Amino acid sequence: MSNLATTPTAPPARHQRPRLDFRTWSPATASLVSGLGLLVMVVLMTAGYFGGVVSLITPGDATKTATDIAESGFVYMAGVACIFLVTLIDLVVAVSWFALFKNVNRRLSAVGAWMRVTFAGLFAVATSQLAYAYTVLDQPEVALHAIESFRTIWLTSLGLFGLYLILIGYLEFRSTFVPKVFGVLLVISGTGYIIDAFGVAFIDAFTPMYGLFAIIGETAAIFWLLIKGRKLTIG
Repeated sequence: MSNLATTPTAPPARHQRPRLDFRTWSPATASLVSGLGLLVMVVLMTAGYFGGVVSLITPGDATKTATDIAESGFVYMAGVACIFLVTLIDLVVAVSWFALFKNVNRRLSAVGAWMRVTFAGLFAVATSQLAYAYTVLDQPEVALHAIESFRTIWLTSLGLFGLYLILIGYLEFRSTFVPKVFGVLLVISGTGYIIDAFGVAFIDAFTPMYGLFAIIGETAAIFWLLIKGRKLTIG
């Protein structure tokens, strides 16, 4: 009986998930992606909203607002485009923070991610009012009403974003890798957004101001994510 030469077979290739699968991101990757995302959002929102939109709006004066926007149409629409980009990056940050905190509490992390995704959707709806306003500049009152609707929808939806920040703050406080002070700061930030949302929804002539506290917590989060978070080695 002849011996048959056998050729060793290579083990089957292990299927590797693509890097875009956020469920497999390490805490370091999730921190870096979310930190960069938040930083870009700040730049886009500052340039788009304050530089491209607010600068062309005269509260209570529909005719002047419509005229100014018409004369600086490119600047206005560039600002609106920047805000739309912010809503898309919000989705990236949502899944990044899920990946970062899933080992603390997977269910709460998932709930938080869906809360931020929902907020991003509401923010996009609000931003569409700014785009609509540009199409009806020949009807100044209608255009100004659409711009005011953007502000109302956005500020009211920030109540949901505030709840999200409180949830993330809780997860940070429970984690072993984020300093607890950052969790406290996010809870304070979220509370400020909620107060502003209720004020806009139920109090006439309310001036949102408590959301300003979010600047401290969110800025601190960006620095931590980009400096410390991106070096995390936990599993």
